[in-house]
Amino acid sequence: MTGSTPTGTGTGTGIGTLETVVLDCPDPRSLGEFYAAIVGGKLDADDPDWTTLRDDSGAVISFQRAQEWAPPIWPGADRPQQAHIDITVADLDAAEAQVLALGARKHEHQPGTSFRVFLDPAGHPFCLCAA
Repeated sequence: MTGSTPTGTGTGTGIGTLETVVLDCPDPRSLGEFYAAIVGGKLDADDPDWTTLRDDSGAVISFQRAQEWAPPIWPGADRPQQAHIDITVADLDAAEAQVLALGARKHEHQPGTSFRVFLDPAGHPFCLCAA
């Protein structure tokens, strides 16, 4: 449209508001519990196809059942990650031990020193980042 101005241009106003970020996975409830154990917060009502985690800061992430789920292969382009979660922690070593105990797997490719890359139980990459 000629003469129109986009509303989402960094002015603080936009077309809508962000409700949640959604990760596809084979088991929404168990993946929600995994992330709740890391960041705290509460999961919403028990729905076998959808679970939402709301943490104490107000951040929201949802998990949606995907019947044909295939985890990304990172790094690489065959099935690339399309999103990942960064979680800031005070002590990388202590946090690593905790997420491994929850069922995370440390990825063999570690491209930095101020963060560590893991795979959640559904295979999504996520990072623990030094505060």
